[in-house]
Amino acid sequence: MSAGIQTATETRSGKGHKDENFPVASHLIHPRYRGAILAFYDFVRAGDDIADHTDLTPERKIAMLDGLADALTGKGPPDPEAAPLRRELAEHSEPPTHALELLDAFRMDARKNRYADWDELIHYCRYSAMPVGRYVLDLHGEDPARVWAASDAICAALQILNHLQDCGKDFRNLDRVYIPADTLAKYGADVAMLGADKASPELLGVIRELARCTLVLLEEGAVLPDLIDDLRLSLEIAAIHRLAVVLTKGLLTRDPLSEKVHHGKAGFAVTALGGIAKTLVRRPFRGRAIRQATAEAGR
Repeated sequence: MSAGIQTATETRSGKGHKDENFPVASHLIHPRYRGAILAFYDFVRAGDDIADHTDLTPERKIAMLDGLADALTGKGPPDPEAAPLRRELAEHSEPPTHALELLDAFRMDARKNRYADWDELIHYCRYSAMPVGRYVLDLHGEDPARVWAASDAICAALQILNHLQDCGKDFRNLDRVYIPADTLAKYGADVAMLGADKASPELLGVIRELARCTLVLLEEGAVLPDLIDDLRLSLEIAAIHRLAVVLTKGLLTRDPLSEKVHHGKAGFAVTALGGIAKTLVRRPFRGRAIRQATAEAGR
């Protein structure tokens, strides 16, 4: 069936940045950076759509992802899915490193559909999520030694939160299970339970343990808005962080197989504004957080 698909554009799902659970380059971000972030998102979405396309073999997916990488770096023929990001990277004097790492994650998706334990899942997040935060921070000229660690924790948490919210859909549509096998075994659950209309008590135990682990990651990253020099970016991240905390806490009591976990528009706005307001209040006292992060980075 994949013989008819020749280009990355043909695999596009139609999903865009406005369909995501969290803000992507909202108007909090300064206009000078929004184009570069949206181009990054569109490139990554093209790679993700290749990895998730059910009519492509793993080998074909990897070949197409390699083609996107070569188009981005100039090693191969141009591709309309890579051209906007290539232009933005040149304009901002940024390397393609973070985008290429995300393509590595999609190659993993093409080859792998099960994860043994938490460490294996975090390794996946290192390529599927952490480069997103690093790219945005680098684009804004933030100090990697000071901000990357907290950003990595938040990005991993966002990725795992999405995995938990979409665990049933990922299993049914893609036979892909990001929930670690050892956690399933701990609660006497198995992957077949993800195909049910309602989560079993065993599966709920798994989801709630992983939600608690995700809250730990979000706590590790909570300091990030206070470490960022750019106020607008700080507020964007504060909003995202607050939304993630509320959603993750929702998984402690809700069943993602049968209940809605996502924010409605009103709840989304109120929660995001709460995160922004708290950061604005703390902003004059951010020196302590910066000193602590700098000291930890120097160890």
